[in-house]
Amino acid sequence: MSGSAAATPTGNTYDKYASTNPVEQRMMAGFMRALDGMLADLRPARILEVGVGEGHVMTRVRERFPDAALVGLDLPDADLAASWRAGTLPCMFGDATRLPFADDTFDLVLAIEVLEHVPGPDAALAELARVCDGTLVASVPFEPIWRLGNMARRRYLRDLGNTPGHVNHWTRWGFGGFVGSRFRVDQVASPLPWTMVRAAAR
Repeated sequence: MSGSAAATPTGNTYDKYASTNPVEQRMMAGFMRALDGMLADLRPARILEVGVGEGHVMTRVRERFPDAALVGLDLPDADLAASWRAGTLPCMFGDATRLPFADDTFDLVLAIEVLEHVPGPDAALAELARVCDGTLVASVPFEPIWRLGNMARRRYLRDLGNTPGHVNHWTRWGFGGFVGSRFRVDQVASPLPWTMVRAAAR
């Protein structure tokens, strides 16, 4: 999730999806394969993505489920809005901890690389559970692998490898437990350096 206000933490200072670095391209290919695997047997009619960013995941999901009603949400940011318009993506501004949707509106909810940015992750997860009547797919950086990888590349050394805007940190097992507090966890994958969880609404 990105934000234009100075006080809003953001991790979207680097577009990993569009990287030309061959190592990062391989990592992103693994990430996308894991995401495709999580979505493989689903037939959603109503999809929400929270934390759309530039829209790379939403574009992929739209191509996979062309008949589904799709909406995305992220914090106010003029650059993101321009990306959405360029890709004709149906997105809006909003807050993950106060979603502007009725209970049980969506049968697929995506929170891809967003919960590490949210100062109130418990409130955000509660909102995801409230609006989800089917499946949640969520991912976060796999800690401490993420920070160690940053330090190995000599990035963010003053912050011990922490990416700007990452205010929450989960191990693979910790993130599965966190999601499991509101959903029934069905799958946990580790397309390094990320953790990805598929879970069902209770």
